[in-house]
Amino acid sequence: MQGRALMLVFLMITMSLSGCFGKEEIIEEPQIVIEEEIRVFVTDKNGESIDQAPLDMLFQFSDVGETGKEPSIGVTSSGCIFFIAMEKVMRSCDYGGSWEETQDPVQCSPTTSDPYGWVDPITDRIFNVQMIGLETSWICWSDDDGESWLGNPHDSGTTPINDHIKLASGPWTSAGYGALGQITGSTIYETAVYYCYNKIVGIFCFTSFDGGATFEAGGQIIGLATTNGGLHGAISTAPDGTVYVTPRVETPSVIVSKDNGFTWFERTMGEDVGTPYPRKNSEISTDTASNAYHVWTGADEGVYMSRSTDSGETWEQDSIRISPKGVISTVFPQTDAGDPGRIAVTYLGSENVEFLNESDIDGNPWDGNAHYAPNNTTYHLYITYSLNALDENPIFHTQRVTDDPVQVGSICLNSGDCRDIGGSNRNLLDFNDLHIDREGRVYVAFADGCTGDCATGNNSSAEDSRDGRGSVYYLANGPSLLEAFDQMSPLLANTNDTKSYDVC
Repeated sequence: MQGRALMLVFLMITMSLSGCFGKEEIIEEPQIVIEEEIRVFVTDKNGESIDQAPLDMLFQFSDVGETGKEPSIGVTSSGCIFFIAMEKVMRSCDYGGSWEETQDPVQCSPTTSDPYGWVDPITDRIFNVQMIGLETSWICWSDDDGESWLGNPHDSGTTPINDHIKLASGPWTSAGYGALGQITGSTIYETAVYYCYNKIVGIFCFTSFDGGATFEAGGQIIGLATTNGGLHGAISTAPDGTVYVTPRVETPSVIVSKDNGFTWFERTMGEDVGTPYPRKNSEISTDTASNAYHVWTGADEGVYMSRSTDSGETWEQDSIRISPKGVISTVFPQTDAGDPGRIAVTYLGSENVEFLNESDIDGNPWDGNAHYAPNNTTYHLYITYSLNALDENPIFHTQRVTDDPVQVGSICLNSGDCRDIGGSNRNLLDFNDLHIDREGRVYVAFADGCTGDCATGNNSSAEDSRDGRGSVYYLANGPSLLEAFDQMSPLLANTNDTKSYDVC
């Protein structure tokens, strides 16, 4: 089933009348024709539309008011939302009604590249991670909703020269580094904190015993950049302590640790759908029973999923399509999960099927890869829910939540091959983010490239779409991903989901 929004289109009807002198006078009268715009999709595991009522969901928009390229989002138990991008930590404690900058200029890095943020869902510790050139990372953290901060200006583990930094936390296990984590005392933090980055020779991951203040245990986890990928996606952890890292490689893969980063093994899946080139990161979410869901963009540009029900040991090899077939180009898939089978996925996507096989930006037939998209291609933000993602035949409920495009034209997926089309098309950088709060409410952070005149104009082109405005959508009405909380109610009286910006 597909939900539709109505659009009014005026057609002109000509009428012929005889005037006093026998000449015909043409009078045009408008006729209203109702067209249907598809905004809601209900699909099966192949991306095909099915006859089932869509979930009743409404998403609330919030303009963060700052540059939001490569954003991270998290929510503390108090309900404060933290949006971290570039060198700024933005906080909203009124459900996105207003935002303020909150990081400490002394304890946190004054300069940045490759920023990353994380909110520990167990301890509420907020992390602001900044890469200082390629030499090291500066990590600062707050335990009081961003009111005060501590930091370490040299926090890159035992091996300097880092890039593409990521941080996450999770429970201690009883093996490997986890055996040390079981020791109680003032020097062992309640959760294990993980910090990963890439070098030319592969992926390096470290484990912190003191809550992210130092990283002394760890090193290269697996492979070379040419085989297992130096670039990688977010770190994901499960309630049973399993840790996942996703390398950016041709065959969808996950690298897994069951002993808090002491040892790692690799698993592959998705050979039936593959990946495109160039490609971006894939991501894993885990539910409250430690089932894992790996999502990525396939070679046909759809978003696909593979599941593991044994904590990453084995993965199904028949890939499941999450995105509707009508979405012919996707990028930046992100995911989180609640109770078993209840997942959310977000991505940027295009429905411009008419451009397939037309000339791309290099003059070749376009195959849907966002990196080469024609200049009039429009990308929107999509959010997909499934409440039975573990079933043999899961059902996916997808909404295109943006009214105007997030990007017009191509999105650079290879930093060595970006294009200057009225400005660089790498304006969105490398990823967006999605996380749930303690009640299972979904929050999505993204950078909006089409704002101001680009958003309101009828003929906007790629050169108009060069912003990277920090933006958030979160679930106002709809099902929680945690069954105990059932239906979510609006946090704000105004649940208008239309984007709007104050443009100077």
